[in-house]
Amino acid sequence: MSTLATVPALQPARLEETLRRFAALSEPGAGVSRLAYTRLERQAHDLFAALLADLGIASYTDAAGNTIGELAPDAEPRPGAIGTGSHLDSVPHGGAYDGTAGVVAALAVAAAARAGRPRHRPWRFVAFAAEEGARFGQACNGSRIVAGLTDAADLHRLTDRTGTTMAAAMTECGLAPQRAATARWEPRDWRAFVELHIEQGTVLERRRVPIGVVDTVSGSTRLRVCLTGVAAHTGGTPMDDRRDALAAAAECVLDCERLALAAADVNTRITVGTLTVEPGAITVIPGRVMFTVDVRETDYDRQRAAAHAVGQRCRAVAARRGVDVELEELADTPPVTLSREVTAAARAAATALGLPAEVLASGASHDTQQISRLMPAGIVFVPSRGGLSHSPEEFSAADQVAAGAAVLLETMYRLDATA
Repeated sequence: MSTLATVPALQPARLEETLRRFAALSEPGAGVSRLAYTRLERQAHDLFAALLADLGIASYTDAAGNTIGELAPDAEPRPGAIGTGSHLDSVPHGGAYDGTAGVVAALAVAAAARAGRPRHRPWRFVAFAAEEGARFGQACNGSRIVAGLTDAADLHRLTDRTGTTMAAAMTECGLAPQRAATARWEPRDWRAFVELHIEQGTVLERRRVPIGVVDTVSGSTRLRVCLTGVAAHTGGTPMDDRRDALAAAAECVLDCERLALAAADVNTRITVGTLTVEPGAITVIPGRVMFTVDVRETDYDRQRAAAHAVGQRCRAVAARRGVDVELEELADTPPVTLSREVTAAARAAATALGLPAEVLASGASHDTQQISRLMPAGIVFVPSRGGLSHSPEEFSAADQVAAGAAVLLETMYRLDATA
C-alpha cells in the first residue's frame, strides 16, 4: 500500500479507539441501541462535533439534526464541496460499525487532509441524523430532508410504536422540524459526495477482497399490514369457527418469503421484520395482528410489482380466513445507480493504493442513495465478518476500516482535482 497507510489519522488503533467511544453511547443491553432522534443519538452527534473541533474544524447542526463541518481549501479555490460521512443512529441492539464506521472514517480523512496534499475545494464532513428506519418506519430521514424528499408535513405523519411523531421526537431533541426546509442542500454548492460503509453482506469476505465499490443501491418499499379477526376463548371456540388474526398473519409471512424465493431476480428481498399480536394472552385467540414488510430490489418496476404482490397475497389470505385487512405504505424509495465518475475515482484510488476492489450492488439503503439526487455520489464498502449487520455480532476489523478510509481519502483527492 502507498504511504497513505502510514498517515497517523489512518492507523487502525486510532480508528478502533474512536469506534469504541461512539459505541459507549448506547442503551443498556447487547450491542448498540441508539435510536433516531433520541438523547443518545444527539450525544453521538455532540461527540462528532467535539472531535471535529479538536481538529480545528467548526461544525453546526441543521434543522434536521445533521451535523456538518467544513475544511476550507488551501490551494487555488474551485467551486463545489467534496463531502463524506454517514450516520450515527442504530437499530435496537445493532452493531458498532453500521454508519459509525463511515463517520469515523470521515474524521480520519479530516485529520489526514489537514496535513496532506493541497485541496482546491471545501471538504465537508457529515453525520446524518435518523438514517435507520427502525423507529419511524422510514429510512434516511436526515439525508432525505437535505435532498428535499421529506418535508415538514411528513415529519408529523411518521410515528413510532408509541404514537410519537417524528416531529415531536425532533422537538424533544432541541431540533426545529418546522424549519426542515432550511436544511436543504443546493446542488451548486457541491462537487461530489462519497460515503464509507460496511458491506452488511458476505461478497467481499467470501471473495477475499478488501474494498467494495457500489454501483447500484437497492430501493425499498415498506408496508404495514393490519389483520383484524375476532378475539375469543381458546377453549370454547371450535377450530373450524375461528377468525384467528395470527394464523392469517403466519400464512401471509410465509407467502412473503415464497414470493421472494420465486422471484426471477436474486436481488428481490422481502422481509417481515416486526409483528405485534393483540391481546397477547395465552388463553385468547389473537384478534388483531400488525406486521411490517420490507421489499427491496435493484429494479424499481420489480420492486413495485413485488410490493403489489405482497398486498394481493395478504388480501387473499384475509378473505379466505374471514379476517379484515388494512395495508399502509410507510415509505417508498426507488433504487439508484450511483455516479460512474465517482465509482471510477474510487476504483482508481484502490488501485493506486494496491488494494483489490470489487464492484457490487448494495441491498441496504444508505444516505448516499438520497444525496445522489443532488450531486455525483458513491459508496466505498469494507468487509463485514460473516455478513452480519443490525446485530451485536456486527464486526469489521480495524485494519479493514483503515484501508477503506485510505481509499476514501484518495478518492476525495481525485475528485477535488477534477474540473
